[in-house]
Amino acid sequence: MPDENELRTAVRAVVSDMVGVPVKDDDPLISSGLIDSLSILKLMSRLETRLGVRIPADNLQPDDFDSVDSIIDIVLRHG
Repeated sequence: MPDENELRTAVRAVVSDMVGVPVKDDDPLISSGLIDSLSILKLMSRLETRLGVRIPADNLQPDDFDSVDSIIDIVLRHG
């Protein structure tokens, strides 16, 4: 798995690519409407491919994907 800086850069790039605008690490993604619950599955798939990790969907909530920071926490916990 990449170190935390590489991980942060990769997650930011995947999210920005999905939403079509640059995002900051603490920008709200779901609560702002940038991504919806269906987009979370696509986001998970793209992150798994880019980072070479498996993110189990069990016990995950939409709020877990509401910012780059929260996504990084998930990857570090489960990746």
